[in-house]
Amino acid sequence: MTNAMAPIIEVQDLSKRFGEVVAVDRIAFQVLPGEIFGFLGPNGAGKTTTINMLTGLTRPTEGRISFLGRDYTAEVKKAQHLMGIVPDESNLYPELSGYENLVFCAALYGLSKQERKARAKDLLREFGLMDAAARSFAQYSKGMKRKLTIAAGIIHRPQILFLDEPTTGLDVASARHIRQLIKQLNRSGCTVFLTTHYLEEAERLGDRLAFIVQGRVVRIDSLANLMRDFEGRKIIQFAFSAPADLLVPFHRCFPFLTGETVGETGLRVYSDRTIDLIPLIQFFQEHQVEVIEARGVKPSLEDVFVRVTGLETEIMKREKGGQGK
Repeated sequence: MTNAMAPIIEVQDLSKRFGEVVAVDRIAFQVLPGEIFGFLGPNGAGKTTTINMLTGLTRPTEGRISFLGRDYTAEVKKAQHLMGIVPDESNLYPELSGYENLVFCAALYGLSKQERKARAKDLLREFGLMDAAARSFAQYSKGMKRKLTIAAGIIHRPQILFLDEPTTGLDVASARHIRQLIKQLNRSGCTVFLTTHYLEEAERLGDRLAFIVQGRVVRIDSLANLMRDFEGRKIIQFAFSAPADLLVPFHRCFPFLTGETVGETGLRVYSDRTIDLIPLIQFFQEHQVEVIEARGVKPSLEDVFVRVTGLETEIMKREKGGQGK
């Protein structure tokens, strides 16, 4: 990937309103060929609405959408041959087998009878689903359903793959496997547009990331540039033996430090200089809080998210739907 490349997707001043509600508000970004572009934000931020506009499922209220330098705003469906679409909820047929679903999807994209059968078998093997090829889709586990839905989205070898929350609700092992498949697809040359509210997923996969909050894109940058904001910053995380509400007295006692609660039993402390532990330990003792762990923490995308959006990471974590790391 190189920045000299022309964008494969370009969005300018794109908005979507539903009556008085502004779901997407004049967003602008470019996606470069061969990259994984992460679109991050909490539920209701405008992620799915943006994908629906880019894939022709809903018309923008205003703005411009271009693919490969051509304006498709008024006719996005004419660009659907370029794209594979994997919605947040599966759109496959529960009564059909895994193999039949893939063959049917291939037929919709105009593949010949021989090619659609060969392509379906290749993808079933590639995604580890050959043993379940004859089983109905309704009998698949959540992880298997997600893999088959992705396979259906790439049956016609699209240049762009839109993935809307691909690992929501999956167990740890299934989510890890899906991320590996996404990386493999990207290495094969497929550009990936990924929406997610899993910060660790975006950190592992994304080449560039866009943060969207209340319909507005507030920052777009590479992961390296985003993390550079925290170079030299010191972070210590404390874990307590019981819930403790310390944020207000902490900021009153230590106005030169930044504190953030971590669940009900933790506190994360930030500083641009070395953090002296002794005053902090005394503070905890005065407030009768038992510290069971204190450890240095490397800055993460969660720290970037808080600084860029002003939102607590708990907003994202509450939406994880059961998925682990």
